[in-house]
Amino acid sequence: MESLFEFAVAYYKPVIEIGLLSAIVYYLMLLFRGTRGAAVLTGFIIALLAVVGVTQIFQLEVINWILSRVLTFLAVAVLVIFQPELRRALAQLGSKQIFGTTRQRGELIDVFVEAATELAQKRHGALVAIEREVGFRGVAETGVALDARATSDLLKQIFYPNTPLHDGGVIVHGDRVVAAGCIFPLTQRDGLGTNVGMRHRAAIGMTEETDAVVVVVSEETGEISVAYRGQLVQGLDGPGLRAFLATMLIPLPAKAHWVRDWVRRGIDAVMVARPAASESGFAGAEETKSEPPPPEEKR
Repeated sequence: MESLFEFAVAYYKPVIEIGLLSAIVYYLMLLFRGTRGAAVLTGFIIALLAVVGVTQIFQLEVINWILSRVLTFLAVAVLVIFQPELRRALAQLGSKQIFGTTRQRGELIDVFVEAATELAQKRHGALVAIEREVGFRGVAETGVALDARATSDLLKQIFYPNTPLHDGGVIVHGDRVVAAGCIFPLTQRDGLGTNVGMRHRAAIGMTEETDAVVVVVSEETGEISVAYRGQLVQGLDGPGLRAFLATMLIPLPAKAHWVRDWVRRGIDAVMVARPAASESGFAGAEETKSEPPPPEEKR
């Protein structure tokens, strides 16, 4: 015991430092995952390791001297290159949940699902950004301020073709539609495919800058998509959109209760449709049993 206590006293500082560094590295990985900064950070680390490795192997003193002077400016370079990601991280640390109770969140999800499915059926394009923890007041100022309660009818009216606000994006904060007709930042990512239009690029660009969840309805195909953290999930239906939004907007304990109720409603719907099929099946069996085929005549 004494040796263990002495070991803990002697090495508790390295253990704390390793734990803190591991937590910082893990948080940075989560922060940059799925964003434009991930590719930039990966390329930056690879290039830095390659240059340092070559200079150490071949003892290139001049390059080592230059690197020792240049590394002092890396802090400023990191602030400039990864400014959106760092701003989002600081905003997440200092922000609180903006949604109300679990019931209000569930009702808001119902509003989004109902509006998106009806707009998809009519092939009316839509772009709705749901603000979570990181605000984007600058984007809201590019549109028309509304400050109205979010309802399915309001969203369907905004995105009705040839109306003044149907081409822009809608920003939702809590249960309020803050602004409509907003201009979202477009992603600069390559290789997205020809089926990704301007609305989808705006949705991805918005989620690269903030932690918002953006719902997109394609005007050409009527397909429902969701963008989050720079990634685009396409080909969703009503239940799929509901499950995705529940995962993003409802905390885990309440989420489990909400999903359980959703599954229970699905089971009840199946049980309602089951008796008719069962009765028809049993009726057919009884008819087959009551009318056996006639016996063959003996020759």
